[in-house]
Amino acid sequence: MPNVLNAKSLVNISEISHEQWLEWRKKGIGGSDAGAIMGLNPYSSAFQVYCDKKGLMPETEDNEAMRQGRDLEEYVAQRFVEKEGKQIRRCNFMLQHKENDFMLANVDRLIVGENAGLECKTTSLLTRTDYEAGEIPPYYHAQCVHYMAVTGATHWYIAILVLNKAFYVHKIERNEDEIKTLIQNERSFWVDHILANFPPEADGSERAGKVIQQLYKGDNHEPYVLLYGLEDSVRQIRELDEKVKELSREEERLKQAIELEMKESTMGKVEGFVVNYAKYSRTSVDSKRLKSEKPDIYNEYLKTIGYRKFEIKPIRSGFNWITQ
Repeated sequence: MPNVLNAKSLVNISEISHEQWLEWRKKGIGGSDAGAIMGLNPYSSAFQVYCDKKGLMPETEDNEAMRQGRDLEEYVAQRFVEKEGKQIRRCNFMLQHKENDFMLANVDRLIVGENAGLECKTTSLLTRTDYEAGEIPPYYHAQCVHYMAVTGATHWYIAILVLNKAFYVHKIERNEDEIKTLIQNERSFWVDHILANFPPEADGSERAGKVIQQLYKGDNHEPYVLLYGLEDSVRQIRELDEKVKELSREEERLKQAIELEMKESTMGKVEGFVVNYAKYSRTSVDSKRLKSEKPDIYNEYLKTIGYRKFEIKPIRSGFNWITQ
C-alpha cells in the first residue's frame, strides 16, 4: 500500500463495506474522536469514545444532519476549489501514524502540490460560531490537528458551509506544541482506558446514561453493594436534588408573575428578549378509557420497556444496611 504524505496507508476504504469501515474505526483513534478525548466537544466525550471503541453500544443512528454532511461533502470540496483556486484529490485509504499506530485518519481531501489536506464541514444557520471573524469550534480545530499529526502535514484547510448563509475557508498552521499535547492525551486514553479495559469517568450526558443502562441491566439480585468512598457523592446528590427543587419553584414563580402581567396577550417584549405565551393543542389517546372500553385493543398495542430507576432514600432507624 502507498504512503500518503508521511503516514501509513492502512486499508483501502473504497474496497470495503460501510460495516467493515466501522470496525476498522474501532482499531484506533480518529480525527472526529480527538475533540472528545481532549474535552473540547460539547456533543461527545471520552466516555462515549471509549464505549464506541469497545462496541458497548449500537452505532449512532443516522440523522438528517449527518446525511446532509455526507451528501454535501463533494459540494463543499468543489466550493473550496472555486474559492481558493487549488487542486484537490481524494484519499481512498484509512491512514495510520507511522509511530503511534493507535492514531488513524480518514481525511476528506488532500491538496495537490502542498503538504496539506482539507476538512469539509456543513453546519446550521443557527450556529453561534463567528466564522466571519475567524473562529473555529475547538473540536473542529482538534480534528485538523489530529490529521496533521498523523500525516505530517504542515497545514490543514477547513471549509465550512453555513447552510443558506455563507461559505468560509480557514487555514490552520501546524503547531508542534499542539500536536505534542494531542498525542500525549490520545496515547494516555488508548493505553489507560482502551487497552486497560478501564472506562473514563462518565460525563453526565444522556448517551452516557444509556450506555450504563445497557451495560448493567440489574439482573444480579444481590441485595447490597458497599459503596465505600462514595459517601460524599450520595450526600451531594441529595443536596443537589433539593437545590433543583428550589430552583424549579423559583423559576415557576417568575414565570407565573410574567404570565399574570401578559394576561391574554401571546407575546411580550423586554430589552433583548421576546416572551411567547401562545396557546397550543395536542392530540393523545385516552389510555384509561381505551383500557376500560376496549381492553383487547389496549393489550394488543401495550409495550413494556424495562429500565432501572436510581433513587436515594434515608435509612430507617434500626435498619441494618450491611446484612439486610
